[in-house]
Amino acid sequence: MDEVTTLGNARGSTRRDGPEQPLADLRPGDRATVVRVVSAASPAIARRLADLGFTPGTLVQVRRRAPLRDPVLYRLRDYDVCLRRAEAACVRVVGAPR
Repeated sequence: MDEVTTLGNARGSTRRDGPEQPLADLRPGDRATVVRVVSAASPAIARRLADLGFTPGTLVQVRRRAPLRDPVLYRLRDYDVCLRRAEAACVRVVGAPR
């Protein structure tokens, strides 16, 4: 099974907020809502992301990223979390524009 948590419609679906996309694709200043976390790389990473607060329905904002685009600082639930792009790619979100 490659999904840990899901919100809304089936995998790969589009919603009123726009198409699903990886959190890693957002730019600084963008905001989005977490739809699901996939565990394609590792179930342990998916669990860690959920423990950090990346759960369905959570609003996330991209704060800033390092010069080489890795790692990236995200704001969620009143705190900041720094993730590598590979980890952020496991988080699927909808609705991005600033």
